[in-house]
Amino acid sequence: MTAVATRPRRSAPPLRTHAPDRRERWRRRLPLLPALVFLIIVTQLPFLTTVGISFTDWNILRPGQRGFAGLGNYVTVFTDGRLRAATVNTGVLTASTVLVALLIGLGLAMLLDRSFRGRGLVRTLLIAPFLVMPMASALLWKHALYNPSYGLLNGTMNAAGQVLGFQAPTVEWISTMPMTAVVASLVWQWTPFMMLILLAGLQSQSTEVIEAASVDGAGGLATFRYITLPHLRQFLELAVLLGSIYVVQTFDAVFTITQGGPGTATTNLPYEIYLTMFRKYEYGEAAAAGVVVVIGTIIVATFALRVVSSLLRDERVT
Repeated sequence: MTAVATRPRRSAPPLRTHAPDRRERWRRRLPLLPALVFLIIVTQLPFLTTVGISFTDWNILRPGQRGFAGLGNYVTVFTDGRLRAATVNTGVLTASTVLVALLIGLGLAMLLDRSFRGRGLVRTLLIAPFLVMPMASALLWKHALYNPSYGLLNGTMNAAGQVLGFQAPTVEWISTMPMTAVVASLVWQWTPFMMLILLAGLQSQSTEVIEAASVDGAGGLATFRYITLPHLRQFLELAVLLGSIYVVQTFDAVFTITQGGPGTATTNLPYEIYLTMFRKYEYGEAAAAGVVVVIGTIIVATFALRVVSSLLRDERVT
């Protein structure tokens, strides 16, 4: 028999899948492009314009003297006494509001984590302050609660004084304790936000672990300290970071309740930027202060995103 010589068969060339995959990816991204363009126009272009203005010496009271200021506006931001005071007030206002709202929100979340009659109604009522517009909330506290003539606080004190047989003093809440007045209104508004985050953390806790601790004889305080609190650590961090991002931008309460006063007692950075822009008409200096605040907010938001990603990663693992 003669051997038949056969030529080796050529392997088929590999299919080019990169181009279709690339087209497929772009086809999926195409519906998102209008939203991306809109986001860039609304947020990034104004921010870049603000960055450009921050390097100019621009006061509309001197229209013919606009020029390049270099880093002069940023030097002013970090050396001006009013801006330093506003930075301190912003830190005090943010830290006080976030910490007090976090503690009250934790207590309310633990209350709502239990089963009782009317829990749905109570939950709705506790969430309601977060749904009120910030300006409306500030007006409510300024006139309905703090007003010395017809406010609820002085009215309650007068009624209690009449029952107990003494003359209650008329307290000027806003002028005597301005920072406390602003913080109280913000705590009322932001406590539901903290409560919802911590309630989600409590409801994600394993009931088997709690039952096992109860069987082993652990009391309520020990269970909360050694089991519930470590479980809530990431949720507490998330609440603090997100709350700080929002509260540091507070303008409505300061503008409505105290106008930054008396003096500069409650002037925070957003309100000081407003004064620089619309009272002093220093556009470059106000833009530089705004850029600094945005950069600080981005830094805090970066930590918040890391906490969120760690929460999602732990959720996928479990």
